[in-house]
Amino acid sequence: MEQKKIAILGATGSIGTQALEVVEQHPEQFIVEVLTAQNNADLLIAQAQKFHPDTVIIGDESQYEKVKDALASEPIKVFAGKESINKIVESGEIDFVLTAIVGFAGLEPTLNAIRAGKTIGLANKETLVVAGEIIMQEAQKYQTPIIPIDSEHSAIFQCLTGEYPNEVKKLILTASGGPFRGETFESLQGKTRADALKHPNWDMGNKITIDSASMVNKGLEVIEAHWLFNVPAEKIDIIVHPQSIIHSLVQFYDGSIKAQMGLPDMRVPIQYALSFPKRLPNNFPDFDFSDYPQLTFEKPDKTVFRSIKIAYEVLEKSGNMPCIFNAANEIAVAAFLAEQIRFTDIFEVLEKTLNKVSYLRQPKFEELMASDMEARRQAEQIIKQIKL
Repeated sequence: MEQKKIAILGATGSIGTQALEVVEQHPEQFIVEVLTAQNNADLLIAQAQKFHPDTVIIGDESQYEKVKDALASEPIKVFAGKESINKIVESGEIDFVLTAIVGFAGLEPTLNAIRAGKTIGLANKETLVVAGEIIMQEAQKYQTPIIPIDSEHSAIFQCLTGEYPNEVKKLILTASGGPFRGETFESLQGKTRADALKHPNWDMGNKITIDSASMVNKGLEVIEAHWLFNVPAEKIDIIVHPQSIIHSLVQFYDGSIKAQMGLPDMRVPIQYALSFPKRLPNNFPDFDFSDYPQLTFEKPDKTVFRSIKIAYEVLEKSGNMPCIFNAANEIAVAAFLAEQIRFTDIFEVLEKTLNKVSYLRQPKFEELMASDMEARRQAEQIIKQIKL
């Protein structure tokens, strides 16, 4: 296997830092070509000094001089700003682009990387939620492989490998249930920021952890799975599996079910995406069945976690609805983390924003950008009217 030159967009986040752990274990397989971050200049500098990429980019332009000065003695090109991130993925030196930027900001660089023919390791579910139809059309047009990194979609991808042309009966996404599994809607109203950030199984960034607590993440994953695997909503199920050992399952028409299992460790799907189609050894902890004598499953409570029902309705309408859903959620989560709204207000912000923004059945890219901006504006107005 020739060394792959990789760009990690969002290198200082949870996925980005774990990707660098994988790279560190396999220096003969991977070369870090590009590292980007939005705000965390200190960690970006430390990563650059350790991995010696060709280029680093800090999204926050006010920190450009700090990064440039810190790396002045290194033969590293330093740039800043959103446009630099959007353009760097087109570099001829890059083989693989890992898109780990959180939220809507990951859309443009991912689209540019697809059009440049780079293999994509997709850790930004919002890209497919916001513009799934456009992304998959472009990937097909440019013959660009997209390898999912979310544990659930990686699991489905692995289960489907070698199964073509067998038709899928069901995709079954597993959910841990987050920190509020089994809670009533009334009990959720008093949950604090600290409560919501205590995920039982996974170590993730704040935004993704809140999405897990609200189960918005499962709604986003249903939409993502629809586009990634070309499977209609009625063939995508969610099951709560608190142990997070089975990462997702695929059911076929002969009754067989394939499951991908392992300890909850994001480095595994990251490594699989980087090395696909090969599987590389590593020193990550091994799963032992004796440590998990019971694996349990239950249906998600869609009356408490209304986000799941909303997501299916959004997918049914499609168009710009998923874009609005994603934008409203990003604003609501930010407001909850800033302690401006209650946890359960996230659901209210989602529902009200979806009713406020005009529906477009087949939006162009520019119309999605406009829908995103309008949804954020409406969500912010709705939040101002909420009384704590």
